[in-house]
Amino acid sequence: MRLGYYMGYWSAGPPPHAQETVLAAEQLGFDSLWTAEAYGSDALTPLAWWGSRTTTIRLGTAIAQLSARTPTAAAMAALTLDHLSGGRFVLGLGASGPQVVEGWYGQPYPKPLARTREYVAIVRQVLAREAPVTFDGEFFQLPLDGGTGLGKPLRSTVHPLRARLPIHLAAEGPKNIAMSAEIADGWLPLFYSPRMDDEYRTLLDSGFAVRQAGLSDPAEFEITAAVPVVLGEDVEGAADTIRPFVALYAGGMGAKGANFHRNVLDRLGYAEACDEIQAHYLAGDKQRAAAAVPTELIRDIALVGTADDIRAQLPAWRSTAVTTMLVQGDPRTLPAIAELLAQD
Repeated sequence: MRLGYYMGYWSAGPPPHAQETVLAAEQLGFDSLWTAEAYGSDALTPLAWWGSRTTTIRLGTAIAQLSARTPTAAAMAALTLDHLSGGRFVLGLGASGPQVVEGWYGQPYPKPLARTREYVAIVRQVLAREAPVTFDGEFFQLPLDGGTGLGKPLRSTVHPLRARLPIHLAAEGPKNIAMSAEIADGWLPLFYSPRMDDEYRTLLDSGFAVRQAGLSDPAEFEITAAVPVVLGEDVEGAADTIRPFVALYAGGMGAKGANFHRNVLDRLGYAEACDEIQAHYLAGDKQRAAAAVPTELIRDIALVGTADDIRAQLPAWRSTAVTTMLVQGDPRTLPAIAELLAQD
């Protein structure tokens, strides 16, 4: 199982010492570095800036939001970054949720799976550069149906460095997970738990059974799971560091009744706890929401505690389908985390 480092998206501003963190991750042998976007910083600019001083670490978006740019714009950014990085870019895509899609981007959210299928198909056309790009879908038409009537099919002027540049999909629902195995080169799960590994393998196998022709062998499919890792003096103290993050996603992300992050935790068996977390969060009491996050939930989706505590949890993770553990944690602890996770 490889190691990646998750830089995520910015909070109020650029994260301190980000460039030093990126260089340290590469020097420590981390396989990949990943950025994200919500409705502040974008995923591509920081990746290009921070990655410009690296030479080996792969550079991925986890995720670039579908509604933030058209499929052809996403493909342009991907082929540009792939050239600049010498073939190290991974395009991670995700639909986001209705609050962001409709509230921030002003676009309709319904049918995110069908929209994702069309989006990926167009990106692959651009990267293949076999012919001018045309598409007649429910969500995307190239050239545009209507308008001035002057649009014509176009082919990228730039020859992609890799026509098979990897595309990974963020997916949380069962159908979306299966679709990742059907049309993508990798899956970017949130709140992965070893307890759910058998179910996830079954969903992926159902997608592999109808995998699109021309894609890589399922054995090469990547699963890059974001896993919070906190080294501390004890489990409870380390878990306290993660509780606000879980509370935000379980209680504050998405609308009530339409929170796909929370749905993952519900399927893990924490629906009652999530009810309480969401109630506190929506009432504006973030501290009580965080306090309501059970330690058992944290231990299901994260590695927390002393080195011995974490070492005891690692066998369960190593037996999963995860190919890259995407570490979320204090960059100052990266050397210790890298040493610990590299141990047999």
